[in-house]
Amino acid sequence: MIYAAVNQIAFELNQYLKRTFERSEDMVVVSNILEQDGTLATHIDNKIVAFLVNIEKETVAGAQPQARSIGGTRSVVSNTPLRLNLSLMFAANFSGGNYPEALKGISATLRFFQMTPVLDHQNTPELDRRIDRLALEIENLDIQQLSNLWGILSTRYLPSVLYKVRMITIDADAVKSELHLINEPRPSING
Repeated sequence: MIYAAVNQIAFELNQYLKRTFERSEDMVVVSNILEQDGTLATHIDNKIVAFLVNIEKETVAGAQPQARSIGGTRSVVSNTPLRLNLSLMFAANFSGGNYPEALKGISATLRFFQMTPVLDHQNTPELDRRIDRLALEIENLDIQQLSNLWGILSTRYLPSVLYKVRMITIDADAVKSELHLINEPRPSING
């Protein structure tokens, strides 16, 4: 589910950037900035890199397991779906003389999510059927938080923006228990 959400967001942004900059090649890639050995990933040159920074549980008040009827006198109780928020970073990896392109890329990324802050089945028919909607909002980071984040990533700062993607729902649809409803006898009028 997380892959489907991140991939769809990156795909939609990529389509917008390709139209905006009149390019045929992809401009957005879902990737780590660094390889496992610490070297810069080579396939991210001159790209907007989308990568996951954090996953957090959405705490919805009153979310309890729900019983649903499966027909007749039977109902099942399922676990409460897990609702997640994702922290998704978009970083412009344009080096040297291409630095102005990094700024243009980040500006266009901001513009796209300003115009399309929610991806749902109306505006994104290809959205995975298990995902109801993806709502994106900018996360503000102060200089210290930004420094800490890029330090954790073990790389130097790139022009970037961090978005919170709200309400990714993971529902295993596993039945927790089955209930059999008892029909009470009705009093007879004749009786």
